Amino acid sequence: MSKLTASVTDAIKACGLKSGMTVSFHHHLRNGDFVLNAVMAEIAALGIRDITVNASSIFDCHAPLIDHIRNGVVTGLECAYMGERVGRAISEGVLAKPVIFRTHGGRPADMESGKSRVDVAFIAAPTADRMGNCTGKQGPSACGSLGYAFADAQYAGKVVVITDNLAPYPLTNFSISETYIDFVVQVEKIGNPAGIVSGTTRITRDPVGLLMADYAAKVIRHCGLLKDGFSFQTGAGGASLAAAKCLKDIMLEEKISGSFGMGGITSYLVDMLESGCFQALMDVQCFDLVAVESLRKNPHHREVTAAHYASPTAKSAVVNSLDVVILGATEIDTDFNVNVHTDSNGIIIGGSGGHSDTAAGAKISMIIAPLARARLPIISEKVLCTTTPGRTVDVLVTQRGIAVNPLRPELSDRLKEAGLAVMDIHDLYKKAIDTTGQPKQIARNGRVVADVIYRDGTLIDQIHQVS
Repeated sequence: MSKLTASVTDAIKACGLKSGMTVSFHHHLRNGDFVLNAVMAEIAALGIRDITVNASSIFDCHAPLIDHIRNGVVTGLECAYMGERVGRAISEGVLAKPVIFRTHGGRPADMESGKSRVDVAFIAAPTADRMGNCTGKQGPSACGSLGYAFADAQYAGKVVVITDNLAPYPLTNFSISETYIDFVVQVEKIGNPAGIVSGTTRITRDPVGLLMADYAAKVIRHCGLLKDGFSFQTGAGGASLAAAKCLKDIMLEEKISGSFGMGGITSYLVDMLESGCFQALMDVQCFDLVAVESLRKNPHHREVTAAHYASPTAKSAVVNSLDVVILGATEIDTDFNVNVHTDSNGIIIGGSGGHSDTAAGAKISMIIAPLARARLPIISEKVLCTTTPGRTVDVLVTQRGIAVNPLRPELSDRLKEAGLAVMDIHDLYKKAIDTTGQPKQIARNGRVVADVIYRDGTLIDQIHQVS
């Protein structure tokens, strides 16, 4: 027996895909993914229209979606993150129906509950066998963890594995089991693994970024949580990675052995694991090729599903065991609400991903951002889009000072006692405005182009068309 089909087209036909249905994709190949575009081109060639694309994230390489929208092939989009090329077109109104933004934890929760129904899932698998056992840890297009694809495999009506490395059956070190897979297609290339590298996965050399990183590490050092068993997640931004480097130095100096590092894994977290700072890494997504190699070789580097990572409906999720998470922001307001969906002009440039999931779960969620960016203040009186609610954000670190949410007076007292530059966020806002001037208010009176769904399934905000 074999589930192999001769082509993507044959697999689409075998799945019974029809106009009006929903297809899904995962994003572990990130900006190097070839599969989404290839599948959508075949769908269009078959004359199938009115398709909803549910992708765990959409990157700039997926810009051909814009033409599929204009041609009526795609009429709906659902994702947790959207890069600027597609985001700008959406912001300008190319899609008649609002995009649905979920979080990385909310996506598998909604699939499990049936709120988000997928008819056919297409899984880009760097290695697979003829029955569909597959992994991202091996093969010429190895991308590491397939954490976001597990929900697609489990809950879609039909599931197609697309691979460029067909292994003998049985593939023993599989991530996703053949029990979920209907068809397998072998193609020449599923993507460029160099494209999985985030554009910001290098420690900043900017003096402002290094100063913020030093402040962030000192906040962690004095917050009361840095002790044996400490757990930590950071993003892939340059200042965040610099903060991780500072934290590593502190942990080694004080001989602290943490329990786990988590999230999108980079070489810097791998280094912390190998240096003894952590006992394990919990990996839902690899952000560079060093992380891919570590996941393949190190048994203490563990692949986890998106539900295990962050689902609010799971019996437990790793985010709820986090001590500290470092996150970014395009905007933060004086109530500590954070925007990572749009830029300061209201153009879609991102999405929550795991931002609001980790902020809700961690004991301390820290935003690290410069006071101003491109001559615009990071702090505002009201963010253009609320991605993560202020009640779950504890600290803002800038190069001009540290603001602590008034909901956390005990944390503020700890940091002041340590001699850190703790300020009221309104005073930081005034410093920003004194430097940049008062920015022009952006009107929110266009039609709604995106619904932002919080991790619990409620509508937290809407994004409006820009003029």
